[in-house]
Amino acid sequence: MLIKDVENKIKLTLFVSLSTLITAIVMVIAVLFYASELIRDERKNVYVLDAGLPLLVQRSSLEDNEEVEGMSHVNMFHSLFFNLPPDDKYIQNNVLRAMYLIDESGVLIYNDLREQGFYNQLISNSTMVTLKADSIMFDVTTKRFRYVGTQRIERPTSVAYRSLITEGWLSRIKRSEQNPHGFIIHNYRVLKNEDIETRAKRTNF
Repeated sequence: MLIKDVENKIKLTLFVSLSTLITAIVMVIAVLFYASELIRDERKNVYVLDAGLPLLVQRSSLEDNEEVEGMSHVNMFHSLFFNLPPDDKYIQNNVLRAMYLIDESGVLIYNDLREQGFYNQLISNSTMVTLKADSIMFDVTTKRFRYVGTQRIERPTSVAYRSLITEGWLSRIKRSEQNPHGFIIHNYRVLKNEDIETRAKRTNF
């Protein structure tokens, strides 16, 4: 009877020990899983210093931002290439910056405009050209974009408006200071660049 009681106690002790071990292993696995999820979520957060104060910003994947970044890249190129004051150094600086965002198709368009005397005419006539984006469409799947904008051409005696429609394709390259979005424009084409209207400027005496 004593031996049987001892055997039962040993079995009970073994059962309790195994149960405790299994429970501990399950708890460790659960804690590790929870900790890894916590670390993964924490890595999505980025802290930025603003005047010495840390601000929490949300980090997202490249795929989430590709459409927005693609459209921003297209808009940046057009702003640099088509916003033209009558200042030779300013034009050269902006065109140089724009060339970091496009392949040789942009260089060809620039060379054509320069050979036609387009930039010299702007400077000699004190003409100010500004461009406003009306719409930018970018297909993330095909990487094709279409830009629709309105040019405002201000001369000393008149203001003209032109419709500008262009298209091209984007491909990924390494990000740099000159190319913060990490895109390059390929096969750039001007589909339409036509006058909408011309208004005479009012002269007050």
